[in-house]
Amino acid sequence: MTDLRIRPATADDVDTVLAFWRTAAEGTSISDDHDGVARLITRDPEALLLAERDGLLTGTVIAGFDGWRCSAYRLAVHPDHRRQGIATALLEAAEQRFATLGGRRVDAMVLEANEQAHHTWATAGYQREDHWRRWVKPL
Repeated sequence: MTDLRIRPATADDVDTVLAFWRTAAEGTSISDDHDGVARLITRDPEALLLAERDGLLTGTVIAGFDGWRCSAYRLAVHPDHRRQGIATALLEAAEQRFATLGGRRVDAMVLEANEQAHHTWATAGYQREDHWRRWVKPL
């Protein structure tokens, strides 16, 4: 897949990423707005990875590392570009980032109802851990 380019997002990409997620991502997050994505890019400029082909955004993943845990969020591939290895390339880039930073395990948040995503993550070598449950509190 030599024509695929993976790069970190910049502040200029925020609106494009948000529009992309409306088409390609499942579910929404409280942080899915201009300020939330801009804050991510400002705090960790290499965390939001974009996959592009011919200048067109085809996929994203957030590869967040806080010094303790590696977390993957927002793995999304445009419906017209799925099953072409883009998710695999994004996960490999995220995993390389984590390894370079000293990370030892990746946690991924995957929606229960998104069975297509379950297959993608399993194919990439990830295993579901049923003994954990996510607890949240909006601020």
